[in-house]
Formats: sequence, C-alpha cells, structure tokens
Amino acid sequence: MTRGAMGGRAGGRAERVAKRLAAPEVNPCAPGQVGGFYKPLSEPEIVTIYETALRLLAELGMGEVPEVLERRFLSAGARKAGVRILFPREMVERCIGLAAKTFTFHGRDPARSIEVGGDRVHFGTGGAAVQTLDLDTGRYRPSTLRDLYDFTRLQDTLTNVSWFTRCCVATDVADSFDLDVNTVFALLKGTTKPVATSFTLAEHVAPILRMVDIALGHEGAFLGTPFLKAHISPVISPMRFGEDAVLVTLACMEHGLPLSCITAAQSGATAPATLAGFLAQSLAETLGSLMMVNVFKPGYPMVFSNWPLVIDLRTGAFAGGGGEISVLNAASAQISNWLGLPSGVASSMTDAKAIDAQYGVEKALSSLAAGLAGGNLIYESSGMTASLLGASFEAFVLDNEMHAMIYRALRGIEVTPDTLGFDAICEAVLGEGHFLGGAHTLAAMQRDYFYPSLADRDAPITWTEKGQPDAWMRAKAAAREVLATHHPAYLDPAAEARIRAEYNILLDA
Repeated sequence: MTRGAMGGRAGGRAERVAKRLAAPEVNPCAPGQVGGFYKPLSEPEIVTIYETALRLLAELGMGEVPEVLERRFLSAGARKAGVRILFPREMVERCIGLAAKTFTFHGRDPARSIEVGGDRVHFGTGGAAVQTLDLDTGRYRPSTLRDLYDFTRLQDTLTNVSWFTRCCVATDVADSFDLDVNTVFALLKGTTKPVATSFTLAEHVAPILRMVDIALGHEGAFLGTPFLKAHISPVISPMRFGEDAVLVTLACMEHGLPLSCITAAQSGATAPATLAGFLAQSLAETLGSLMMVNVFKPGYPMVFSNWPLVIDLRTGAFAGGGGEISVLNAASAQISNWLGLPSGVASSMTDAKAIDAQYGVEKALSSLAAGLAGGNLIYESSGMTASLLGASFEAFVLDNEMHAMIYRALRGIEVTPDTLGFDAICEAVLGEGHFLGGAHTLAAMQRDYFYPSLADRDAPITWTEKGQPDAWMRAKAAAREVLATHHPAYLDPAAEARIRAEYNILLDA
C-alpha cells in the first residue's frame, strides 16, 4: 500500500470518527413521543369502570359542595338529595363533551411550549417534598427556598423534563402568602419552561398574577401566553369537595391559569383496596372536578389529573413504588385517553431514600408503564425520592436520562426501504464483511440511537481505573457542575427590582 493510499484511509477514518463523536442533528428520543401501546384494561373493562363511575355520581353524588358551586351545578342539571348533589348521566357526558381536549402549555420561551392532549407523552415534575437530599452530606434535611431555586435552575438544563412544578416546599418560609409568592418568584427567575405551582388561598392568586405581569413587562401580559399552571385538588376522597380548593380553582380561572385538577385517593384508605373499585371511584371524583370547571367556563384548559395512589396495607404508609401503583396509573391514563381528555398521572414516586437499586427499579417500572399507556403529562417523574417526602439533585439528572430511554422505547422502530438496509447488507457482505464505519451505520447512529452520559458502559478494567464510580457519584458530579455554572438571568433587572420593592422576596440570589 502506498503512502498516499494510507493517507487516504487515515483521512477517511478521521472523518468517520468525527461523525461518530458529533452530537445528533435530530434528537433520537425527543419529548412528546406517542404512547398508548400498553393497555392494562380491555375496552369492556373500561366501559364497566366508566359506567360504575357514572352510577356513583348519579346515585351517591358529591358531598360538601360549596354554595357558589352548588348553585351552578343545580342550574346545569344536577339535583339535590339531602346534603349531597347528584349528577345525572346526561349532565356528566355533556361536560365531557364540552371539556378541552388539547391545549398549549406555554413556556416563557415559546420554543419550550408543549401541546397537552392527544397521544403525546411528556415527563415533568410535581410533589411537595419537605426534605432535600443534601448534595454534600448525603443526608436528608428540611427543604429551603434556596433548594427550590436550585432545583429550578438545575432542571432548566434538562431536555427531557418538559415542565417544572415546584418539587419541594420552602419550609424556611413560614407565612403562607410569602411562601406562595416566593415559590412563583423562584420559578420566574430560574427557568423559561412551562411551570406550575399551588396557591394556599384564593386571595393569593390576584397579587401573584400581578407579580407575574410585572415580570413580563406590562399588565395583562400573562393572558397572552399563560405559562403558569395551577395544581389544585378540589375533590377530597371519598367523594366530597374541599371548599378552600374550590375557591382557589375559581380564582385561578378568573385569571386565566390552566389547571391540573388532581384527584389523589389512596387505596384501602380513601378509596377501595380493589384496583377496579379504586379506578371507578377515582374516575367519578375527577369527573366531579371536570364538571366544576366546565359549568363555569366550558372548554377551559384543564388536565384530567386522576392520580391513583397506593398505601402499604400492612402499615398504612404511602407506597410510591411497586407494581400496583404502576398498573393503576397506566390504567388511569388509558381511561382518560379513552374519554378524549388531557391525561395527567403520577410515576417515579420511589420509596427509596438512597440512589440505589430500589430507586432504579421502582422509577423505571412506573415511568415506563405510564409512558407506554400514553399519559400526556406524567407528574412526579423527576427528582422525587422517599415516597414523595424527599427531592434529590442527583435524582433529577438520573431521571432525565431515564426519560430519554423511555422516549426512545416509545418512538419504536421505523420500517422503511432505507432502514431495512437491503443495499447496505449486500455492500457489507460483498465488501469488508462488517458494517462499522459505513454510511448506513453512521446515518443510523445519528438518527436512531441515544448515548447516555451517566450510564456506565466502560469495560470493568476501565471502570476500576476510574475509581469504580457508581450512578450516585456520577449524578452528584453532574448536578454540581450545573449548579456551579448555570446562573440564568431570566428576569429583567428592572422588573426584579420592582418585584422586590413591592413583595417580600426572601431569595437572595
């Protein structure tokens, strides 16, 4: 072989290596993949559960209905029986027909907006962890406002977390109004993704939306691109309304906030221990929230957030991980999608306290089940540990990688003349006898494969030489790198100064 030939081969190899190392031009596992392939319930079973839910609403109805809501229900076709309000089938199905089927959940950055509904799957966050797994000590401690802001800016860098709901409660902020204000302020300052929060009282909504408009630059700006969603539980299991939450819901609707109306019954405690009975009651309760919204504003953007939760019947403790909660949330997503409603379910609520094998098994099982079932918005799926009592920086970066793998599984396999590779097979067999470095392989490498940054694929000897790092160590280093370098400036300095002058902002960042 001549030097020129050798030089040509070397140059070609260098070009191939460069292509292999280049970032994919198209994300092979982008958020918003299509779900709905896993169907834990048959069509007749869904119908049976639905019919039971309608019967519960018609014959048992809802209790403790606030007067403002009772009047609207009665004028829309409900009837009163003693202290309970009963809902005829026709009224329930009319509200289902009026309800929003899809809507845009805006980001302050329009490129980060997502479409909610249909068959698209998005992983995000939720939770109200009162403890944070400390990056330095590896022990749990009370969550702070600084933690919330740090979680916000950490997830801001994570592609596969589609929206951010405050994942922890700032336990160092005692006043409820200051807590609600500072929570939203941390979201405004730390990310431009779609975000969500909760409100302790209805009277907190208006001043906080005023703060949001200040951040956006003028009064009424929020209504143009409502990027802040409210998480509310207006129904308390079993089968009754909570007046404070109802009033918060109505206040949020007055100000144009999209809603996630969350039903969070617990098996064997506030709902039947049987999975089918649980699904029937929980569906009836979430339909109660749907009717509440649509008798006031038909078609108002609401996520049908039917979250089945499980307790360990031996102890009464909440169990965030396991097969039961996985199949229940998958079934909930299936039922909501069958109704044509934007579905919200919960997953990745591991009971593990450490970033260990239990953590990985429980998170992957429940997240994959919810994704395959087609949950539109999958809450709690990033960063949560310890049965929702804890949040972890390391968990956020590990879960982001897990979401990518699930999106890749949802994407499936594209079968086309090009991907079948007939010509490539012939070329390899008649040529060099392998597919390494071929054009067909390089194209597939960029298009079809996800390459993790945290999962370890080294040989044992290489892993040993690197100090035998485990997933927790690698995730800790990745989280620290982001927190040390990512300091977003999403608030205009003048707007921030005005907010700090008018509100008791406690975040020193």
